[in-house]
Amino acid sequence: MDNLNGIAAFVHAAQTCSYVAAGRRLGVSASAVGKSVARLEEKLGVRLLNRSTRRISLSNEGALFYERCQRILADIEDAEAELSHLAEAPRGKLRVSLPVIGYRIILPLLAEFTRQYPEIELDLDFNDRLVDVVAEGIDVAVRSGTLTDSRLMARELGPFGFAIVGSPSYLARHGVPEVPRALESHACVRYKFPSTGKLQDWLLQLDEGQGAPELRLRTALTCNNIEALIGAASQGVGLAYLPDFIVSDAVARGELQPVLQPYLRTASKFWVLWPSSRHLSPRLRVFVDFLCAHLQFSGRP
Repeated sequence: MDNLNGIAAFVHAAQTCSYVAAGRRLGVSASAVGKSVARLEEKLGVRLLNRSTRRISLSNEGALFYERCQRILADIEDAEAELSHLAEAPRGKLRVSLPVIGYRIILPLLAEFTRQYPEIELDLDFNDRLVDVVAEGIDVAVRSGTLTDSRLMARELGPFGFAIVGSPSYLARHGVPEVPRALESHACVRYKFPSTGKLQDWLLQLDEGQGAPELRLRTALTCNNIEALIGAASQGVGLAYLPDFIVSDAVARGELQPVLQPYLRTASKFWVLWPSSRHLSPRLRVFVDFLCAHLQFSGRP
């Protein structure tokens, strides 16, 4: 680094023929420029600049050295400019962790994202387990629920609700439940969290006052994959409690029918998360901004 400072001092002194002018360019004193040049000359064992009381000029050896040094500084400036450009341009691989249902809400957006940012390579991992974003080297994750990891930064993508749905054939055989307690006489297909094995609660307003017992659901099937639960409900296995935006298409096609809608509560949010210790690179920044701007969740079916 000291050699580089000496080269910079030498080049600017040669260009301006003045230690004072060179110091102004470099933001240092004339004395500091002179000392840097002197140390460089001592190291090289040659005189680079001829000094007089009025001005300085290049020696023969200094003239040869100057041409090389000028190119070195120009190359360094070009390298700095190139790195600055790299730091600003969104490019490179981005590892993204998504819930399995993410393919329904994320994939439709990716054609537009890749068109806008063709130099970003997306590495998508669809998995419902609770990934350790930091330990597994994930750049960004989309998750729902309550945030508990203080090592992560987060932006809200949006709230969503749930729907209880069943196939028309199932409801024709077993009847349509009119109040939440009626669910206790129905077969239920339930989601099991991959990370804990815990069954997802069905959050409904019971309107029974304090101290009322919880619903005792009769479980016909458990599964750790929401797509499989949609399939089971569509085939008439039982009623399912699922994110409303996931089942809206099946409801529109008549494959599923919502029930007990007045008793359901909005219960969760989607978040986009990334390690707080990681520099917000251009590719990460534009991906987060794109999701926040374009991701939409439909209302109840």
